[in-house]
Amino acid sequence: MTELEKGPQGLRRGRGARERILSASHQLFRDQGINSTGLDQLCTVAQVSKRTFYQHFPGKDELIAEHLRRFDPDIAPEVFDRTDLTARERLLAVFDLHSPLCPFIAASVEISDPSHPARVQARDYKRAFAARLADTAREAGATEPEQLGEQLALLLDGVSARNRVLDTDTFATAATIAAVLVESAITPHHRD
Repeated sequence: MTELEKGPQGLRRGRGARERILSASHQLFRDQGINSTGLDQLCTVAQVSKRTFYQHFPGKDELIAEHLRRFDPDIAPEVFDRTDLTARERLLAVFDLHSPLCPFIAASVEISDPSHPARVQARDYKRAFAARLADTAREAGATEPEQLGEQLALLLDGVSARNRVLDTDTFATAATIAAVLVESAITPHHRD
């Protein structure tokens, strides 16, 4: 039976089931939230049975954590791994990303248990993101790179949450604030 053939209930079967589940979770979690997404709806959108779902994930908690793991596994390589930008420019280019921050904040807001696998994944991601900022700040010549990394991470999280709540784009304002922070943190002989 090929991946596109239909099973007895009209559901798609095959190796693509896990990816369809993850794709459906990405869409549904983004559009309506984690807690508002039920397993029945998720299975319907993914075109899988509950049995198939449970063959791939022990439960919704593990799916949420995997969803977050896959969202940005390399921590913004489209900014941090760019060789055409100086370290200072990369610190500011982070404010052009917008979306990678929201799912982690949303998961942490929606899931109250700090030991939940998704909360652990969100916490690990946020720490790793701040560490990448600090490493880049160090490369840019910041006198206190960990402090600058944490300041920029806090600013990014704040603007992400504010955009989500107000449904407006305030990243340009945050980028202006970030430029001031970066400029004041970089030693004079390292400035572009």
